[in-house]
Amino acid sequence: MNRIRKIAFEEHFMAPGFERYSKAFLQFIDPATADDLGRRLADIDGLRLEEMDKAGIALTILSQTGPGVQGEADKATAIRSAAENNDYLASRIARHPTRFGGFAALAMQEPKAAADELERAVAQLGFKGALVNGHTQGRYYDDPAYDIVWERLQDLDVPLYLHPIDFPQVPQTLAGFPVIQGAAWGWGVETGSHALRLLFSGVFDRFPGLKLVIGHMGEGLPFQRWRFDSRFAAYPFGVKLKRKPSEYIGSNILITTSGVCSEAALKGAIAEMGAEAVMFSVDYPYESTAVAADFIEQSELDDKTRALVCHGNAERLFKLNVD
Repeated sequence: MNRIRKIAFEEHFMAPGFERYSKAFLQFIDPATADDLGRRLADIDGLRLEEMDKAGIALTILSQTGPGVQGEADKATAIRSAAENNDYLASRIARHPTRFGGFAALAMQEPKAAADELERAVAQLGFKGALVNGHTQGRYYDDPAYDIVWERLQDLDVPLYLHPIDFPQVPQTLAGFPVIQGAAWGWGVETGSHALRLLFSGVFDRFPGLKLVIGHMGEGLPFQRWRFDSRFAAYPFGVKLKRKPSEYIGSNILITTSGVCSEAALKGAIAEMGAEAVMFSVDYPYESTAVAADFIEQSELDDKTRALVCHGNAERLFKLNVD
């Protein structure tokens, strides 16, 4: 079967010693599934490569599974663990440098240390940007202290992937319903809200070259663009932006299809944001590589749009040289 070239980049692994952070992350999964996920997360160049080959995924950009160092309460330990993760990942990428790239783990507990580690990971290790697992111990990145990280990302011209995490405290409206606190609903609400905090706090006005990527077909944001403009115009609460809110979603905020294999959602996201703002991903190993690949290849997109979504947009975002 001829497969269209694909690049995937919400694709997770587990560095040795990071199991302590993900124990809580996997607590609601049955033991057999958790064991299988653990094996797949630890594997980088075995089953993962086999599934990539079958699906036509030419390049996977790997990131530490959640919550990663965002789950570390001690600042010094978080800084050390982030560097250890990145060094380990670089050593594994070196085995298959044409098939894998890396997103840096960042200890956002200390903004300057995070910015410096980002620069080291990009300049010395060759990483393509960073993935951060949501807030850090309840601290959100609209805090002006994080401007040093946003500035460094802009200067290096690499994206930050904002990945879901649990709410710092379960909102009352979700209390007593763990089935909607996590991946089914709550994570998307938390991540989409975090992205909106960045938007409405003016992060993208201060750093217009910044690229923020969010997964799962944009955590609902593409489908609320019109309403953001309408209600912000009516209720600005003293906030001033240089552009309409919708104009940041598709330029500064980009999305991947990870974990949402819906034809209607894909078409809607492209219609709202434009074909150059939507990119393929799987969310491995939490979602099926085969299902995601079949979905994007069988979707009712024209060939030019499918090529952009599958690989062209990612090649531009990550400045990849393609023969």
